[in-house]
Amino acid sequence: MPELFYVIPLDEHNELVKKIYISRGFNPEESEIAAWYAGMATWHGIRTHSAIKALHLDELFGSQKGGCVPNATLEKLESRFPASQVWNANRKLGQPTAHDALQEAMELADRYGIAQISVDNAFHYLWGGGYVMEAAKKGYIAYTNCTAALAEVVPFKGKFPTLGTNPHSWGFPTVESLGFPIVIDWATSVVAMGRVQQYEREGGELPPDAAVDKHGNYTRDPKQVAALTPFGAHKGYGLSLINELMAAYIGGSLPTIRSRWNSPSTYKQTPCFYFQIVHPDALSCESYSNRCTQSDNVKQVIDDILGHGNEASILPGQMEAQWAERSHRCGGLLFSHAEVESLNEFAREVGLTEWDTRNLKQDS
Repeated sequence: MPELFYVIPLDEHNELVKKIYISRGFNPEESEIAAWYAGMATWHGIRTHSAIKALHLDELFGSQKGGCVPNATLEKLESRFPASQVWNANRKLGQPTAHDALQEAMELADRYGIAQISVDNAFHYLWGGGYVMEAAKKGYIAYTNCTAALAEVVPFKGKFPTLGTNPHSWGFPTVESLGFPIVIDWATSVVAMGRVQQYEREGGELPPDAAVDKHGNYTRDPKQVAALTPFGAHKGYGLSLINELMAAYIGGSLPTIRSRWNSPSTYKQTPCFYFQIVHPDALSCESYSNRCTQSDNVKQVIDDILGHGNEASILPGQMEAQWAERSHRCGGLLFSHAEVESLNEFAREVGLTEWDTRNLKQDS
């Protein structure tokens, strides 16, 4: 049976989210950027990284706890490498920090062909796929990874959570070839913690072997989850480890004390993230089969992959593009009843009128 969704206009949603961030001390610019990325996630069907997740993250680890500082100023530190920048975020809100890093990296890639920006003392930037999607739409190949707010994942053959869910996100500029950018975006755990929270909020079981309880036994009950497991056993573990090692080189510290603001430590407790942007022209050997263009060559490769009886396969980013079309067709963001109720809790927080599901357009 199709799930019933309620349609909330994008501008109303973003105005609510912006006002909540402002009420917590953030300035209008950083609040607007955070609201925009929250709306973008829901517009593309990324329910695990919606405004609900973003605002709860701020409550648990951010401005309410000291892990994120409203109106913080970014510091661009000196680097001897012209295509590389290193930033001290000073615990600035993650979304505007990542947004600025993305814009800066694209400008550097225009100049040098490739660019990278590493960010220390950061706050989590939520949906990494949203940033690489934006870069890909503008014609760049983009990659980002970050360390999650908490260590919630047990290493392969381990029992205690010492890794974050640690996502990797890639975006490829295939709009001209396909009509949408290919976006490969995944947490390195079987499921993201946001999915666990979604199932707990709305009911439902987790996939087998995706999480363990406090005794280290597998559980499918989201209310009993104490830690998550890496996908693909040693393979997901290795990918998660990459994020922790990249962060360690940047300046990040022990995963097990990250964001544990109730337990002060001499070790740093902030996440780190990393952006890499490549201009496609910088990769080209200008020798494509049958003298076709770079874009045509990419399309031919994709067509070959999806040919030979594989026509039913989908491409990463295709489901997000289809959900965005659905959002456009419905004229707003799609939320479940439980999600509308969660948004109404935030509306009460700032004294705004709550949404009555009886008056909202429905889609299923």
